[in-house]
Amino acid sequence: MAEKPLCMSTQIPHDEDTQRGDSVRCLTTLGHFGFECLPHQLVNQSIQQGFSFNILCVGETGIGKSTLIDTLFNTNLKDKKSSHFYSNVGLKIQTYELQESNVQLKLTVVKTVGYGDQINKEASYQPIVEYVDAQFEAYLQEELKIKRSFIDYHDSRIHVCLYFISPTGHSLKSIDLLTMKNIDNKVNIIPLIAKADTISKNDLQKFKCKIVSELVSNGIQIYQFPTDDETTAQVNSSMNGQLPFAVVGSMDEVKVGKRMVRGRQYPWGVLQVENENHCDFVKLRDMLLCINMEDLKEQTHTQHYERYRCCKLEKMGFTDVGPDNKPLSFQEIYEDKRQKFYDQCQREEEELKQKFMQRVKDKETTFKESEKELQEKFEHLKRVQQEETMKFEEKRRQLEEEIMDFYKLKAVSGTLQTLVCTNIKKEKDRKK
Repeated sequence: MAEKPLCMSTQIPHDEDTQRGDSVRCLTTLGHFGFECLPHQLVNQSIQQGFSFNILCVGETGIGKSTLIDTLFNTNLKDKKSSHFYSNVGLKIQTYELQESNVQLKLTVVKTVGYGDQINKEASYQPIVEYVDAQFEAYLQEELKIKRSFIDYHDSRIHVCLYFISPTGHSLKSIDLLTMKNIDNKVNIIPLIAKADTISKNDLQKFKCKIVSELVSNGIQIYQFPTDDETTAQVNSSMNGQLPFAVVGSMDEVKVGKRMVRGRQYPWGVLQVENENHCDFVKLRDMLLCINMEDLKEQTHTQHYERYRCCKLEKMGFTDVGPDNKPLSFQEIYEDKRQKFYDQCQREEEELKQKFMQRVKDKETTFKESEKELQEKFEHLKRVQQEETMKFEEKRRQLEEEIMDFYKLKAVSGTLQTLVCTNIKKEKDRKK
């Protein structure tokens, strides 16, 4: 067996260390160790665990999102047709278990519902942004747990966004520019010209150039196939120059010559979905599934998720360095946040106490003023009652005097009447 280079850490004398500045040197092995099988171990472990892939399809209703997904995976995912009469943009989330040879794939397809059907399309992108952020937040919360379970955790972060562009042949719509501008820093965008068989080849090439020009002028970042790997650099570099892909989807089989192919039958001929001279479907499938699927997942984690995580933790007050630009540990940050939170609670508690005491004082003042007003009112009523009582007593006294005068007059009148009667009687007796 040929000897292989190996980098090993060795002890270097102090004087030699001061001369070289490093403590690593390359050695060659004299025998077979077996670590050349590490890639095979990783492959076997990955096949046993299975793979997952999450696709976000953004496009107007009826533009062919479901058909293209069925064509990509050569299976009927049994998706119902959507209506054009939704008041708001929604998302339809479906997960499928697929298997090819001995490789299992957990595919999650998220499709927009009612996208572009509203009169006011200004906030059509909002449900998409909220969903993507929600998946980042769910992963972050799982990552921050004390007991994490990433082995059984289903990573629902969006790995790629297939943005379906209407085949107008002119330019991008305002809703397209607005949506892609708001999600390009959250997800890998691959623009697609849907139903590309409705445009001639010359117009299609002009349309592609127009789309690329508008994306650049509006500062919209789309996914670029990586060119740092020598094995895929050439093909990825070539494919980057052919974006956006012009695609056609179909699950119908049409007879061409002596063989059956997937395509669409027209009066003027047959469009073959898997013929690169007819459309870019094969290029999309190869770039998306065969070559760059793992890079899409890696870009989602290392760029988009890390950006979200960084912004989220910074908003929460976490930082890597302190005011003096010295590294801070998580424990130090936690203790500092805890102390700040405790101080804030103390301040708020003191403020609440002061507010409570002030409200109690205000209430006491109000009650005293009300009590004073009631006392004054009571005194006033009491004086009025006394005056009324005195008036009634005066009237009673006057009435009693009038009654006494009446009885006196009555007595005098009775006496006079008796005298008159007596005189009359005497007069009569005298006359007799």
